[in-house]
Amino acid sequence: MHGVAVSYSPSPDRTVPVPATAVVAALAALGVDATGPDAVRAALAVRERELSERLLPPTVVRWTSTPGERTSQAAAESATPDRPDPFATLPPGTRLLVTTEQGEERDTVDDLPPGVHRVTATAPDGRTTDAHLIVAPDRLPVPVTRSYGLLAQLYSVLSHRSWGMGDLGDLAELAGWAGRAAGAGFVQVNPLHAAVPGAGSPTDPSPYRPSSRRFPDPVHLRVEDIPEYAYADLRRLGALRERAERLRADVLDKGALIDRDAVWELKREALELVARVPLGPGRQTAYDAFRAEEGQALEDHATWYALAERHGPDWRSWPPELRDPRSEETARARAELAPRVEFHTRLAWLTDQQLRAAQRAAREAGMPVGIVHDLAVGVHPQGADAWAQQDHFAAGMSVGAPPDAFNARG
Repeated sequence: MHGVAVSYSPSPDRTVPVPATAVVAALAALGVDATGPDAVRAALAVRERELSERLLPPTVVRWTSTPGERTSQAAAESATPDRPDPFATLPPGTRLLVTTEQGEERDTVDDLPPGVHRVTATAPDGRTTDAHLIVAPDRLPVPVTRSYGLLAQLYSVLSHRSWGMGDLGDLAELAGWAGRAAGAGFVQVNPLHAAVPGAGSPTDPSPYRPSSRRFPDPVHLRVEDIPEYAYADLRRLGALRERAERLRADVLDKGALIDRDAVWELKREALELVARVPLGPGRQTAYDAFRAEEGQALEDHATWYALAERHGPDWRSWPPELRDPRSEETARARAELAPRVEFHTRLAWLTDQQLRAAQRAAREAGMPVGIVHDLAVGVHPQGADAWAQQDHFAAGMSVGAPPDAFNARG
């Protein structure tokens, strides 16, 4: 009733019960007291009453079968006894308020983009229900033919043009070569999510424990490919490039390990210089469109990084009033740190642009799929997503892999 599994199957012929202590701990993280028989009975009664009074289930899935098809039409046509359309059974006169992933508000569930949105239903009798609204295609596109591809850890795909670790320029070059010369259909890379920055200690190196899964890490930028680079302080940029050349030579020629933090320090200094260059009208329009499309999620992301520069990368140790992304104090801090928020917003856009450029290079090279971007299972508890989406995460819980047929130790 709360979405907590009480068993798992490491192989088709085996079911393992979850220890009761783990189930109780998981329920506690969700705000449910299950510490004894009386508490369990009380919690079940409360949950049963909550579910019976809800206008919508906690999570609603809407399916779109054809691009451009109205969501309600697709949902009605695909509704079955096993997959009903809950909106069709709402009391007449019920009002809907949908908040999309991008922060846009709508009064209908029609024509929504794919994603995980929020919907509030308010019935004429005053009952109100909030629910997650997942809009998904009925099926993924089927490739015309089967194809093979390459798997690469982007940081290791460095060239004589990158700054000590592989970057998105290298990814575009690799995709172009693999598509044209080797007939590959895709290049799969490790997660490129934004990392939790270090504060007197190294950046968390794991791509599977990112600060955010929603935005890429600007450490992967090729600084010279940013159009504004040509108009920045070339003398200072030249000095940074000389230092980057030494980093690159240490790795390529001397066998040194990749120093991600040293690379980021150089790139950050360079990007600070590049960000001082005003955008041209066309670029400004594209930037504004990106900000509008990403909405609240982008603002939260950039705000977290600006606050982390001042208060450290663990939001749980920030002043209490800043731990709430919607507090008045956070809004004031965002205004006070507006230049830093703008800087991190710009970095998210620039990185997104270069990722798109790599995908264009792949498709222009004949790849039917192009760049495949791995996705981390979760996020770092200290990071931007955990701060901005606290109502989506169970505090104090972590995820792992139980023993199975592939790894007896998990």
